[in-house]
Amino acid sequence: MNQKLSILKHDINNHLSLMMAATELIRHKPHMAERMMVTLCEQPPKITAALNKFTTEFENAFKITRG
Repeated sequence: MNQKLSILKHDINNHLSLMMAATELIRHKPHMAERMMVTLCEQPPKITAALNKFTTEFENAFKITRG
């Protein structure tokens, strides 16, 4: 489970890093805003998916059921 948590943290940090890079690029090169908006908009669903995957694995590992 520790390894899965480590992977989750790594994945979320990668997605957040992409978001930060996109915002910095937009700040310094406004003409790239439209292209960078695609990158920005793609990241939150990826973070949600990573969290949901970990949550499911965590609940299965510890036999947690939602009631």
